[in-house]
Amino acid sequence: MKKHFSAIIFLVTLFNASISHLQAQNSSKEAFIKVEGEVQKTLSISISDFAKMPHVEANMKDRDGKIQQYSGVPVIELLKQAGVTLGKELKGENLTKYLLVRASDGYEVIFSLAEVDPVFTNRVIILADKKDGKALENGVGPFRLVVPDENRPARSVHEVSNLIIRFAKD
Repeated sequence: MKKHFSAIIFLVTLFNASISHLQAQNSSKEAFIKVEGEVQKTLSISISDFAKMPHVEANMKDRDGKIQQYSGVPVIELLKQAGVTLGKELKGENLTKYLLVRASDGYEVIFSLAEVDPVFTNRVIILADKKDGKALENGVGPFRLVVPDENRPARSVHEVSNLIIRFAKD
């Protein structure tokens, strides 16, 4: 009986050590944002590298109409780094390209590239990593798309994981 009890204690200890190791591995994984699709260069930007990039401020109304202040990187700058067709080249067939923003839970929204390109619009859409000077809370961050001047925040995606450029198809 003592041998079985000792074996059970050993297995429970081994199991707990394995769980602790897996939890440590998962917590050490750094969050990142991926820019991919119809790009010259696929990017994977870690949250620490993202924090070093030049940030701008953007205000957005929440569902209750309250103004919130976010800090982040303009999406256009991330797209430029990936070599997305923008500016003077965004014409003809290239105007059928769109940006698909995907959240970690699978939620997706789209923007035509013209909606984020300063040649076409004065609005600056940002990928935020801070709200009111603090890191975004769990369930919202580490990255949140902030779309100023929209009547509803439905396209201001929480937990953004991917920015994907695609061509529209018939």
